[in-house]
Amino acid sequence: MKTQLISATDPDAIHLACEVVRVGGLIAFPTDTLYGLGCDPHSPTALQKIYAAKGRAMSKAIPVLISRPDQLNSLISDFPERAGKLMEQWWPGALTLVLPKHAALPQDLTPYPGLAVRMPDHAVALALLNQTGPLAVTSANLSDHENPRDAQGVLAQLNGLVDLVLDGGKLTGGQASTIIDCMGNEPKLLREGPIPFSEILERWYTK
Repeated sequence: MKTQLISATDPDAIHLACEVVRVGGLIAFPTDTLYGLGCDPHSPTALQKIYAAKGRAMSKAIPVLISRPDQLNSLISDFPERAGKLMEQWWPGALTLVLPKHAALPQDLTPYPGLAVRMPDHAVALALLNQTGPLAVTSANLSDHENPRDAQGVLAQLNGLVDLVLDGGKLTGGQASTIIDCMGNEPKLLREGPIPFSEILERWYTK
């Protein structure tokens, strides 16, 4: 496979990325935290390509990025009301929510009852997601290697393993998102991040 590199500001960038996703390929693009490696979350073949490219264990679920709340319709089976409060407060942003997954989603996306979903706060990512729809996205690196902050870092690890890289320049980077499990009556902190759990609890229980 020959990896194509194109500036994220190129007028054809989003169109090319959409075409790659449509045919089951892999794309890398900038987000508000790091460069992500993405594909169609409904395609088992594309998902298997992500695991193969990264050398990632199949037991590790892949999160999904969205650009609009209505994109959740094809991803989750239930919408917890209190999770909605967290979305209103911190989306787009560094908050990942684990929600009840839709039964039609491939096991290769997540073998668990929940699906991790986030809306990134990055113009390129949001523009891309508006056109492609939801994307299964994990870090654009080989498993257990450094997370790249620029397109050259992506190519250093994944050249020949990904179809297209959108070059959004060097990311200043941010802390990995806070992850909250919203599947029960109380929120569960799965990963510490920029948003303190105390603020999550306060918002969750606000009438």
